[in-house]
Amino acid sequence: MNLRLSRILPPLAVLAVVIAAWWGIVVYTESPIFPTPWAVVTGTLELAEDGTLWEHITASLMRVGIGFGLAMLVGIPLGLWMGWVDAAYRTFNPIFQMLRPISPIAWIPLAILWFGVGDVSPIFLIFISSVFPLIVQTTSGVHTIDRRYLRAAANFGVSRSVMFRRVVIPAVLPEIIIGMRIGIGVAWLVVVAAEMIALRSGLGYLIMDSRNAGNRYDLVIASMILIGVIGLLLDGITRLLEKLKTVRWRYVR
Repeated sequence: MNLRLSRILPPLAVLAVVIAAWWGIVVYTESPIFPTPWAVVTGTLELAEDGTLWEHITASLMRVGIGFGLAMLVGIPLGLWMGWVDAAYRTFNPIFQMLRPISPIAWIPLAILWFGVGDVSPIFLIFISSVFPLIVQTTSGVHTIDRRYLRAAANFGVSRSVMFRRVVIPAVLPEIIIGMRIGIGVAWLVVVAAEMIALRSGLGYLIMDSRNAGNRYDLVIASMILIGVIGLLLDGITRLLEKLKTVRWRYVR
């Protein structure tokens, strides 16, 4: 219990200081626009009571779920293949390394041109932003497997297909989880940016709509805080995979 408190109390103390400073600055400056923390709380409750808040959260999570799910279906098998087959790595790695640094936001005009204004455009943006971390991290994971494991399996006459299933995939799982954590973080960031431009639902749209509809900065700040909290929860859910028995060996200290 004491160990748990020692982990929880420091961030809570910092959060309390930030909220107190925020409240004090707003009161001291007598800002007519920027909200106090209590105004943000009441604004959030207002949206929650009429159901609007849950609709926007659900819309954002739905887009991230579909886009990131597609990225996993493509990125993880492709990364395993590129890591295991040298010819595939030499062929595709230069292309992915060229595309990977392009900001996902730069794809927004093309996404709207190809898919129009709707759910498909942000799903495409989420896919394109999260698939590259998964490919790169999975490929790197295969390349960094201790060769002693592979040689030991080969000495026992294990076929390449069995070695791939029983040695390579379990060994690379920790790297895949790291790629998932990076990818889900980028995906959550991108969906908010896309919703600000091309949609009429989601937390990104809520920020823009609150700003344009009467300068409701209480709702703007509330949306920003919710984006951060949900992002933290998504990362925490992904980190739960580290507790699986097939993965836990990597995190033993």
